[in-house]
Amino acid sequence: MSQNTAVKERKAKPVARKDMSKAQWTLKEMKKHKAGYIMIAPFFILFFVFTVVPVFLSMILSFTSFNLLEWPKFIGLDNYIRLFLDDDIFLTAIQNTLIFAVVTGPVSYLLSLFVAWFINELPPKMRAFVTLIFYAPSIAGSMYQIFGIFFSSDRYGYVNGFLIEYNFITEPIQFFQNASYVMPLCIVVALWTSLGTTFLSFIAGLQIVDNSLYEAGALDGVKNRWQELWYITLPAMKEQLMFGAVMSITGSFGFGGIVTALAGFPSVDYCAWTIMHHLEDYGGQRFEVGYSSAIATILFLMMIGSNMLIKKLLSKVGQ
Repeated sequence: MSQNTAVKERKAKPVARKDMSKAQWTLKEMKKHKAGYIMIAPFFILFFVFTVVPVFLSMILSFTSFNLLEWPKFIGLDNYIRLFLDDDIFLTAIQNTLIFAVVTGPVSYLLSLFVAWFINELPPKMRAFVTLIFYAPSIAGSMYQIFGIFFSSDRYGYVNGFLIEYNFITEPIQFFQNASYVMPLCIVVALWTSLGTTFLSFIAGLQIVDNSLYEAGALDGVKNRWQELWYITLPAMKEQLMFGAVMSITGSFGFGGIVTALAGFPSVDYCAWTIMHHLEDYGGQRFEVGYSSAIATILFLMMIGSNMLIKKLLSKVGQ
């Protein structure tokens, strides 16, 4: 084969790909990797049926009046108008949810990252042991009860007992019946139990960073561990950072179970009432499904907006 003929064939290949439509190219790739698609098909089907479809149904039902017994009645934007103009408790729920999200989201995210970074520097055997210690609170269902015992409203609670013993107070403090204490204590518990999936994903990301990158960075002028973290480690684990951000945002906006376990349902004076509580109240207690769907849609849009913001911020890592 002559050299000119070989050059012509090489030039012809890209042209053939351009002539192929995107749909044809996608179908060709799916056939090529059909084994992989077959493997992920069960998860995809379950995810689509039990996650994607309910989300779209919820959005549709948010424009209706629906009580599970009668056929949904289309009412347009009435549910949303009621939420923002007539429902003062919902506005309180938005405020409390944003406080929880702003405090627990970034703090738990950074806490998970730096604890994972610290643990990654330990020897392998010690690393496994310390990881278990930090991860245990997130999977132990008794953590709320332990915290409840510490801040029990009688003199047998450890905190009240300590304060009375040393004459700081004369009567036990009703921690979870006092609006001044409920929010801070719930935030502390949330941070205490926040080292979960995000924490493990960060440890996994730190483990896969190629050591040769640090050697190259040293030659390029990286002088200390902080520069290594910013210019080498974090850019090399952006996928794990994004996954951790999504999990932290989901956890912070879905904050509600801790408040219910510690302060009851509802909390005193609605001081820690969140959107999740409002959703559970109208969807699970009052069965106003159309109205609760509007609440769920608002929460979904808030999460999507936060994820987009975090994605934009993470794109600047290492720049």
